[in-house]
Amino acid sequence: MATANDAALPPGAQFPTILGFADTPGLRTIALSVVAAFTLAVMVGIWMWSQQPDYRVLFSNFTDRDGGAIVASLQQLNIPYKYSEGGSAILVPSNQVHDARLKLAAQGLPKGGNVGFELMENQKLGISQFLEQINYQRALEGELARSIQAVSAVQTARVHLAIPKSNVFIREQQKPTASVLLNLYPGRTMDQQQVSAIVHLVASSVPELAAKNVTVVDQNGNLLSDTSKQIANNNLDPAQLKYVQDYQQNIVKRIESIISPIVGAQNVRAEATADIDFSRSEQAAETYRPNSPPESSTIRSQQSSESYNKSLNASGIPGALSNQPPVPSTAPIVAPANASPSSAASSAGLTQKDSTVNYEVDKTIKYTQQPMGGVKRLSVAIVINFKSETDKSGKVTSKALTETEKTQISDLAKEAMGFNKERGDTLNLVNSPFATPEKEAIVEVPIWKQPDTIQTVKEIGRYIIAALVLGYLFFGFLKPTLKKITTRQMEKEKQEEKRHKRELALEDEAEDVVNLSKNTGKQSDYEINMDIAKQLATSDPKIVANVIKTWVSNE
Repeated sequence: MATANDAALPPGAQFPTILGFADTPGLRTIALSVVAAFTLAVMVGIWMWSQQPDYRVLFSNFTDRDGGAIVASLQQLNIPYKYSEGGSAILVPSNQVHDARLKLAAQGLPKGGNVGFELMENQKLGISQFLEQINYQRALEGELARSIQAVSAVQTARVHLAIPKSNVFIREQQKPTASVLLNLYPGRTMDQQQVSAIVHLVASSVPELAAKNVTVVDQNGNLLSDTSKQIANNNLDPAQLKYVQDYQQNIVKRIESIISPIVGAQNVRAEATADIDFSRSEQAAETYRPNSPPESSTIRSQQSSESYNKSLNASGIPGALSNQPPVPSTAPIVAPANASPSSAASSAGLTQKDSTVNYEVDKTIKYTQQPMGGVKRLSVAIVINFKSETDKSGKVTSKALTETEKTQISDLAKEAMGFNKERGDTLNLVNSPFATPEKEAIVEVPIWKQPDTIQTVKEIGRYIIAALVLGYLFFGFLKPTLKKITTRQMEKEKQEEKRHKRELALEDEAEDVVNLSKNTGKQSDYEINMDIAKQLATSDPKIVANVIKTWVSNE
């Protein structure tokens, strides 16, 4: 049966009595010690759980090689860590996240799976030329991949280089080629200018690599570097579309900026549509005009000739004297008054004059080149809200603009947009009240539903639960168990002391009886011992039982 002290212990501390070991003080003390040790261990575990730090993500989506290097570095730095569900992230205490990242960055971690020129630092002695070339190619691919990953839209990149072996024969030499695989962030795209930049980056990093020999592919298998289809179809490229959008937005911005001071920033809306001509045209013309009057013409060449033929009649005596050349004729200084022109011509002979004058041809050559990007037509639509007026009573009313005000605003808008009537530009101005949007009722989140409050309550609750459990274990288990162990030890000492006193008293009584029997001489020694044994068994049967046990054990 359990004693009164056993009833004060918790149920877990009474199992020695229940198992029938109540009469074995040693086993009972051992059991109570085990219960106390177990309770103390539970309390220590709960205390450590309450002091466990909040873990945050250090790195995620890393390669296996980087993960092993990061874990090894964290172990060397004595920074606790653990893995998230699935092992896709490494967690460290929140107060050590930034410190750990800086220390790992100093070691070049994470490397991102790409090996750069640091591969050349670990060259082994006696390595062949082929392996050296392979390592150089791997290092170059890794460096290019790191450079491409610096683009904001690129998450990861892989570069494959096909560098042929050099050949002394020029006809048999092959040009290197390259392939780039891009893994873009979700929701991100690459425009043609970014793809062209990546192509030229790779082409400029490899000797004798042409830009046309670089292929760029995204994670969906789309060929990003193929511009042949775009050129063949003569479609607008993204740069042209962006130019149109920027031009239209610039027109809208200029119109709203000049009208806003009049009607208010929130009372004007404008939209512009521009028809841009991206075709490139060239024209050459050569025209000839009628000749100008000779007075204003430019003489290119002039030629004149004059011939004189005098007729000779046969006269004189035949012979040598008549064959002599004629004597040079002399003309009179003053012609006779009665001489006629015919007689003068007949006397002078025949005279012929020729004159040729060549003038420059009047020719005009005109060469015209029309640049692309010209505006063919511009259309603008403007909506202006009613103006608000406040009367003497403080009531706000809306009123439409007058025709004069509309005309003024329309003229300002035409000047801002660069209105050209010959080009066919249009401007439409509408004055209408704006629809007031319904204000969404913002539901204020109660303080007990706010994430910060919930997190704070969780932290406080963890400490409160730990304190309650520790208090219950201490006052409900540990303290009663220790008190029971101490009480039983004290009771045991008291019982030993009482038994010792009783033994001394019985010895004194036995000596008295022996002395009395010696004095009286009426009873024998056997009878006296029997009387003493009976008295001892009656007064303290427990001592007698212990004596018998001692006799039996000692045979």
